[in-house]
Amino acid sequence: MKISLDLLLILDAIERLGSFTAAAASLHRVPSALSHAVAKLECDLGITLFRREGRRATLNEAGRTLLDDGRHLLRAASELERRVQRIADGWEAELRIALDAVIPIERIFPLLKRFYAAGHGTQIRLSGEVLGGTWDALTTGRADLAIGAPGDPPSRSGIATSLLCTHTDFIFAVAPEHPLAAWPDIIPTSELLHHRAVVIADTSQELDARTIGLLEGQDVLRVPDIRAKVAAQAAGLGIGHLPRWLAEPEIAAGRLVKKELATARPAIPLHTAWRTRLDGKALLWFIEELADKEVASALSEGLH
Repeated sequence: MKISLDLLLILDAIERLGSFTAAAASLHRVPSALSHAVAKLECDLGITLFRREGRRATLNEAGRTLLDDGRHLLRAASELERRVQRIADGWEAELRIALDAVIPIERIFPLLKRFYAAGHGTQIRLSGEVLGGTWDALTTGRADLAIGAPGDPPSRSGIATSLLCTHTDFIFAVAPEHPLAAWPDIIPTSELLHHRAVVIADTSQELDARTIGLLEGQDVLRVPDIRAKVAAQAAGLGIGHLPRWLAEPEIAAGRLVKKELATARPAIPLHTAWRTRLDGKALLWFIEELADKEVASALSEGLH
């Protein structure tokens, strides 16, 4: 390869400082070494890169194109060096975080903002999971950290947990035109069996899928995410419980109606969970932050 990062650094210095002499001083080399390197590159490529006017050197069109594109490579190489150094210092190249559907993804953004502001540099990959899928993401290695993992952890070893909150604040809601909207009193459990339930499909790939609140023999509409669930219920396609943060705006807008059930939905513990064999500094940073009561409260607002 005729073009090296060292040659790109030379071209960058000459263009910024305006002369071979100034560029050589900034790179701690002699001007003749830079002149020789540029001349050899021009010879190898069969083109000229500079217009020389006395002691001043100015890139021509070919040289400008080479440097403009080459600076992308210089920045990438510089970032690669920093990432390698961070990894050597214990900071992961990437941290994968699985967030359960009951927690709005926007709530994790302030935490990410603080992480980025600290300049740690680890790349973050977020994924959305449902029910057992949050635990499954950890056990299968799709995630390093899970936030809002519901229910009891799987029996497999290698996962540590911390209780985030207990999810009790559900609202049972139906569309105004749904038959249950006109039910005069508290709705008995036996009546729910006659109406389709809207549920979010569990995203587990290896662990057994989980369901919450479904009755044996009840018709089911499975949707891909919690936004689709509230939309399906507002469209009158079925019934179901929703987190308060999601249900209340729809009720206020008249798209859903809150109803009372004879049997309350059981409380669900939501956990922060992580793989114990990992000890990277980015993972530890998030575990410590999520243990803070204010951070946990902001994530779980309207869930308990």
